[in-house]
Amino acid sequence: MHFATLAALGLLAGALIGATGVGAGSLMTPMLIGIFRLPLPLAIGTDLWFAAITKCGGALAHWRHGHIERAVVLRMLAGSLPASVFTLLLLHLLGLDRASFHVLGTALGVALLLTAVLIAGRAACAAWAQRLQGRLSAATRGRLDTLLGALLGVLVTLSSVGAGAIGSSCIALLHPRLPARRLVGTDIAHAVPLTLLAGCGHALLGHVQWQVLGGLLLGSMPGIWLGARLSRLLPERLTRALLALTLAGAGWRLLVLA
Repeated sequence: MHFATLAALGLLAGALIGATGVGAGSLMTPMLIGIFRLPLPLAIGTDLWFAAITKCGGALAHWRHGHIERAVVLRMLAGSLPASVFTLLLLHLLGLDRASFHVLGTALGVALLLTAVLIAGRAACAAWAQRLQGRLSAATRGRLDTLLGALLGVLVTLSSVGAGAIGSSCIALLHPRLPARRLVGTDIAHAVPLTLLAGCGHALLGHVQWQVLGGLLLGSMPGIWLGARLSRLLPERLTRALLALTLAGAGWRLLVLA
């Protein structure tokens, strides 16, 4: 594909990410498969690198402003990084036979459907979190943070989706008192090392299309800035509804084809 076309599509993806606040994986992976026609493993590996790089700037900014709950991030990484390594080892041992493609496609479909549900049901999730508040001890929350990290480690490594919308929604359920800026900063701070580790593992397996990644990054950087500016003009409820429907459709299609 022509480099200019890749940059243009990266601009579109970046604008959508900037306007909706949804993680790069939820939008980019279906695009890599549906528009770029990349094989499933290449799409997942390429998107993991795209997510890691595009989130780095946000993680540094939140770190400078003190918007990261470090204890939560460390507990989640204690679960997600070993789980990611274990999943990569399984992929290496299994090889890319038909069964492996089925597992990757199913994981991606499930991740997209979960993301769509969490985006559409954001208000219900917030209400549920308030009801849970006070019922969980600090020790229980800590163990659940690590368990959440482990689940995300497997899901993100298999599908490249989940570190953003799913991660932030689950953190909000476990820690409803966190201010929005600290919730976002904590989620991004956890996502960067996880997606980077998983991306390195997929690169070693040969699952990264570097030319496609370069073109997407070139367009996505100004796209994210543009989308953030345009987000003020778009009704949030309408944007989230359309995004949830799009992700649900893509997830269902992948589950049918897997």
